[in-house]
Amino acid sequence: MMKRTLLILFSISVSISLLSFIRHPLRQPLPQTQIKTVIIDPGHGGDFPGARGSFSKEADVSLAVSKKLGAALQEAFPDLKIIFTRTTDANAGNKSNLKDDLRYRADLANSSGGDLFISIHCNSTIPLRHRKLIGYKTATVYVGKGKKRKKVTRKVPQYRHWTTPNPARGTETYIWAANKDEDKINSVSKNNEYYGEIDSTSNITMPDPNDPAEKARMLVYTQKYFRKSIMFADLIEQGFRAQGRVDRGGVKQRNDKGIWVLQAAGMPSVLVEIGFISNPEEEKYINSEKGQNEIVSNIVNAFKIYKQKVESKGSDLHTN
Repeated sequence: MMKRTLLILFSISVSISLLSFIRHPLRQPLPQTQIKTVIIDPGHGGDFPGARGSFSKEADVSLAVSKKLGAALQEAFPDLKIIFTRTTDANAGNKSNLKDDLRYRADLANSSGGDLFISIHCNSTIPLRHRKLIGYKTATVYVGKGKKRKKVTRKVPQYRHWTTPNPARGTETYIWAANKDEDKINSVSKNNEYYGEIDSTSNITMPDPNDPAEKARMLVYTQKYFRKSIMFADLIEQGFRAQGRVDRGGVKQRNDKGIWVLQAAGMPSVLVEIGFISNPEEEKYINSEKGQNEIVSNIVNAFKIYKQKVESKGSDLHTN
């Protein structure tokens, strides 16, 4: 009983210490609550074209939509800083392999002190396979082994095989999976905005990201970034539904390699699958001026609401 009481008292003491550490004004500078920098990440590019449709590739569509998105955000918010991970059909940062390409995107977002990371992609799925029995063919085959081996004739079914485009369509918006929070915690400390505007020549000792108390603080940030990401992603999906796009299940979590950049960016981050390039009708839509303008308009409207909520002092998502 005494051991249990001591353990409870120790746990309370540690919790109080962590909370006091988190609130310390010098070692715990608060991040900017105003959204000043948005990172726009056109998926794929260069040696990594992504999914292919009948006449277009994901890298080109994502770049076109991303450029329109950046221009629209800049027009709506002239003081907003827009940073692209790539602006041409080239590997991000001119890196030679996919791993370095993705790492460059995350490093650029973090070193730029990004407040929000938006990655634009196109979805795809495999064609539908069909098979139809068209008759039988007499064939000679051998059965048995050794002395029992003999030649027989059999009727073998003949099939016609063909494929048709998969009718899958609609939008999906992803955030990093909750089981990747440890990766996100490590990424938070790489964001220049995390430590605030501290003069590099000052005598303030920067917190050690391996310190348990600092880990606790980064976990708090990660949880808030997770909630903000969900909110922004949901606003995007609500807007798509209002436009008449197919709802494929709302906001989703994903943890595969293709979405690694979301947990590597130390800020709220989403990945928007704007449509299925493998669907002929949607491929035309996401390549059209009308379709791209509607996609951009929706993301910008979602951003306006998100920005107002995050910057509002009354919001429970306020960073302070």
